[in-house]
Amino acid sequence: MKEIVVSPKSKFLKVRCPKCKHEQVIFGNCSTVVRCQKCSNVIAEPTGGKAKVKARILEILE
Repeated sequence: MKEIVVSPKSKFLKVRCPKCKHEQVIFGNCSTVVRCQKCSNVIAEPTGGKAKVKARILEILE
């Protein structure tokens, strides 16, 4: 009997802050406001599902 393995829809994102160009990894379904580690600029806001990302997404990490 075959089992179906469901892969998660949530991913980690490598983003670049539009203000200071600092790169960091964030969770695509964040539940709190995510700020840049360097300049404290808001780069992602929760929406109840996928986050509203305000930074440039460089890479989607599997």
